[in-house]
Amino acid sequence: MPGWISPRRSRTALATAVGLAAASTGLWVGLGGNAHAAGAVPSPDHVVVVVMENHAYSQVIGSSSAPYINNTLKAGGANLTQSHAITHPSQPNYYALFSGSTQGVTDDSCVTPGFSSAANLGSEVIAAGQSWGSYNETLPSQGSTTCKSGNYAQKHNPWFGFSNVPTNTAKTFAQFPTDYSTLPKMSFVTPNLCSDMHDCSVSTGDTWIKNNLGAYATWAKTHNSVLVVTFDEDNSLSGNRIPTVFYGQPVTAGSSNGTTYNHYNLLRTLEDLAGTSTHAGQAASASDITGIWTS
Repeated sequence: MPGWISPRRSRTALATAVGLAAASTGLWVGLGGNAHAAGAVPSPDHVVVVVMENHAYSQVIGSSSAPYINNTLKAGGANLTQSHAITHPSQPNYYALFSGSTQGVTDDSCVTPGFSSAANLGSEVIAAGQSWGSYNETLPSQGSTTCKSGNYAQKHNPWFGFSNVPTNTAKTFAQFPTDYSTLPKMSFVTPNLCSDMHDCSVSTGDTWIKNNLGAYATWAKTHNSVLVVTFDEDNSLSGNRIPTVFYGQPVTAGSSNGTTYNHYNLLRTLEDLAGTSTHAGQAASASDITGIWTS
C-alpha cells in the first residue's frame, strides 16, 4: 500500500538512527578518556614551535618590551592566559614538553645522547609518516650532539636525548628554509641563550622572533599553518605561569583561553595537530587545547 511502512522497516530505521547517534556520541571521546569533539583540533600543513626562556606571563604579555609578541602574535592569534610549565630548572621542562615525561632529568647537566628510547613527539610524527625537524640557533653543525658551544646549549634540545629521533633531523637555524612550504609537518625552533631571553632581554627575544620568524608567521596566516611561541619555565616567582601564544590561519584572531594548561596539554595538542596515532607519556591523559581554532 503506498505510503505504508512495515513495522519491521520502522524498527530497522529506528535501530539505524540509534546506532548513528551512538557513533556520533563516540566521536566525542578521545584517547585516555578525554572528552573532546572530533575535529576540535585542526590539521595544519605546518606547525613551528619556538621555545623561549625563563620568563613569567606578566613579564611578556602586556609588556612594552615585547611589541611583536603582543601587537602581532597575541592580537592576531590566541593567548593562553593560564599556561604553566611543569617544574624547574629548564631541561626537565623541555623533556616534559617533548615526551610527556621529564625522563628522570632533574637538572641542566648535559645528557648522554640517545639515553632514552621512550616515545616522543619526534618519533611519533615520524611513525605517522609525517616529517619532523628542529632548527637550533648556533648549533655547530647539523646533528651535532655537543654539550655547549658559544651561546648554544644542548640542555634546550631534548631530541638529542632520544635514540628513536635521528640526529640529522636536528639542523642549524641557518638551515631554516625561506620556502616555508618545504618545512616539516612539525618542527621546533630553539634560539640560542641570548636570543631566547635567557641571557638577554625580553626586547632582544621579541625582536629575534620578529626578525627570524615574522615572515613565516605572516605566511602561516594564508597557508593553513601555525606558529606557537611558548616558554620553558617562568622566573621562579609566578607559580610557573608562562606565556603561550598561537598564530596562523587555523587560529581565531584575538581569542584567548583561561583554562589551566601545561606542557603535557601542549604536547597532546601538537600530537593531534600532526595527526599522530599515539600520545607520549602524560600527554595520553591530557586534554587538547581548544576554544582557539577557527573550525
